[in-house]
Amino acid sequence: MVDTALEGILETALYADDLDAAEAFYGGILGLAKISRGGNRHVFYRCGPGVLLIFNSQETIKPPEPGALPVPAHGTKGNGHVCFRVSNNDIEAMAQKLKAAGIAIEADFHWPSGGRSIYFRDPAGNSLECAEPKIWGI
Repeated sequence: MVDTALEGILETALYADDLDAAEAFYGGILGLAKISRGGNRHVFYRCGPGVLLIFNSQETIKPPEPGALPVPAHGTKGNGHVCFRVSNNDIEAMAQKLKAAGIAIEADFHWPSGGRSIYFRDPAGNSLECAEPKIWGI
C-alpha cells in the first residue's frame, strides 16, 4: 500500500437557513471574498488558502438534479464551529470590528499554552472563533 498524507483542510462547511443573513455577515462584516452563490442552496467564500462553504441544510439533503454534478446529498442539523486563523495583531482589530457591528464576543481569553482566542456567533447560531495559530503549536 502506498503511504499517503493529508495536506490540510481544503474546505469547511457550516449550515444556515437564511443565506441572505449569512452573506451579509460573512461577506459584509467578516470581509470574506465571495466565490459564488447558488440560489438558496449555498454561498461559498475564499478564506486564506481554503474555502468556507455555507449551505442551507434544507437544500443539501435533496439529491442532485438530473445533469447536475453528482455531489451526494449531505447536511447536518444544529450549530457548527469554525476557527479562523488570525495573527495576534489582528485579533483585537477583529474584536473591535465585531463589537462595532453589534456582534457579542462570548469569550476572549489567552490559552495557558499561549495564544489568544475570541468566540462569537453568526446569524445562524454557529460558534465562530478567531485564534492565533500558536494555540495549536503552529
